[in-house]
Amino acid sequence: MAERSTAAVDVADSGGEEPLTAEAGKATADGAGTKEKVGKGTEDAVTEEVGAAAEASPLELHSGHKLARRYRLEECVTRLDGFSSWRAVDEKLRRAVGVHVLPADHPRARPVLAAARSAALLGDPRFVQVLDAVEENDLVYVVHEWLPDATELTAVLAAGPLEPHDAYQLVSQVSQAMAAAHREGLAHLRLNPGSVLRTESGQYRIRGLAVMAALRGISVDHPQRTDTEAIGALLYAGLTQRWPYDTDAYGLSGLPKGVGLIAPDQVRAGVHRGLSELAMRALVNDGATASRQDQPCTTPEELAKAVAAMPRIRPPEPAYTPSSAYSRTTYQQGVYGQPPNRGGAAHTARPAAPVPPPPPLQSRTGKALKWTVSALLIAALGLGSWQLADTLLKEENKSDPGKSTSEKDDGKGEQLVGKPLDIESATEFSPLDTPFAPDKVDGAVDGDADTAWVTKEFWNYPNFGNLPQRKQGSGIVVDLGSAKSVTSIDIDFYRAGQKVEVLAADPSASDPTSLGAFSQHLTDLKSAGKKLTTVLDKPVRTRFVLVHITELPASTADRYRGGISEIKVKG
Repeated sequence: MAERSTAAVDVADSGGEEPLTAEAGKATADGAGTKEKVGKGTEDAVTEEVGAAAEASPLELHSGHKLARRYRLEECVTRLDGFSSWRAVDEKLRRAVGVHVLPADHPRARPVLAAARSAALLGDPRFVQVLDAVEENDLVYVVHEWLPDATELTAVLAAGPLEPHDAYQLVSQVSQAMAAAHREGLAHLRLNPGSVLRTESGQYRIRGLAVMAALRGISVDHPQRTDTEAIGALLYAGLTQRWPYDTDAYGLSGLPKGVGLIAPDQVRAGVHRGLSELAMRALVNDGATASRQDQPCTTPEELAKAVAAMPRIRPPEPAYTPSSAYSRTTYQQGVYGQPPNRGGAAHTARPAAPVPPPPPLQSRTGKALKWTVSALLIAALGLGSWQLADTLLKEENKSDPGKSTSEKDDGKGEQLVGKPLDIESATEFSPLDTPFAPDKVDGAVDGDADTAWVTKEFWNYPNFGNLPQRKQGSGIVVDLGSAKSVTSIDIDFYRAGQKVEVLAADPSASDPTSLGAFSQHLTDLKSAGKKLTTVLDKPVRTRFVLVHITELPASTADRYRGGISEIKVKG
């Protein structure tokens, strides 16, 4: 379901929207030559276009079909209005992709090609990227990214409304992305919960920029206003888990019929008031906003500026669950030790004030006693210091005068460091989720500090975004080929400030993958600098060594990323 939810396609139904009445054309920004047909001719034109699409030559496509001897179709996700959308595999680069396919004689084929090529030129990572747009063998197809680790906003909202910080991130990221797209003359026109994805790192990505509108044959006179209202609807849905119109759509219930558009904080208790007003400013563009002092937002640029002007909403603190060893007892303060009343319950009267301590010694006798005690303490300290110094001198005289303590320590350290051990292989430690970059792990054991294994970028929390599938952290497991005695470890990190520990598996382990399989602690869990060197007190016999990362350093104000540049094991 996770993969199906991230296909860069729309659902087959209209999602509760009104029937399309616009002519086919590229989704462009205001003033980019878009137009709507009006009057009776509009309905006739749409009927003619849909009929032409239905009469277009049928696509003889099936699972296993290859396009350009490269893209193998796997699963048809959508089949509508003469075009189809597929999950496919790029056999050249060995990765999953999405593909829209339609006949070259389809009335929307040219607008789709033009929209895809324009979207590909944008190159903004906040959008699902168009990888290829080709006309070949009487077919037009558009190839785009497939994000198996992302989740549709429809699925996120099905679980409940968003927390204020998540809703703030949604409207902030989407409005900024659409403002950048409109500056390049591109609009979306089908921005809805099915076209917004949330990655596991907490980032939002938009799919179908310009392309979905071209596939559906949508164009409007004011695309900036259309996209701004769509962002307002996304924010409204995120705050209330309701669709802001009187029809159900995208798995959400609409507002009651006849009540009109009401503010989110009137629909659901506990809604952040600033975000509620922002949603109304984006949705209502006739001047009737939730706050009379604020003007409506009619473009994504205005909406992005309004979001930036808000006080920043901090993420919630991670919930702390105390262990059973420190759970509160049944004895409450002010109850334990008090006599019961006649009814058997604890006495609830206010406890008596504590008895004040006795006054200090103020008489002549008291002062003399204090001076005597002080003199005795000073004498005892002096005698103890003299005895300690005498003992240390005797021990020093007993030691070998030809070899100093530092020389002994140096000899021991040299003996434990040993020689470099060969590393047979290295794998990424990711017990609860798919690995970040398994093909980059070799960069951490190749002897070159300029190559590195690097994690993904996570938002808001250093412990891998506080995600449940990353609660055991990550890192690299090195395989020494056979059980060997390890005496020291040298590690170069991608960035300083990572919270790290070094663990070792039992010598008999053959393929340890869980955190519990690494039972031997070579170092304590601590914050490391750019380099970590550990010399063990005594050799540890093991075959597998885990460099375990539990927290990442900050890469920007709200983002965290780490990694490992080089691992060397000696024995």
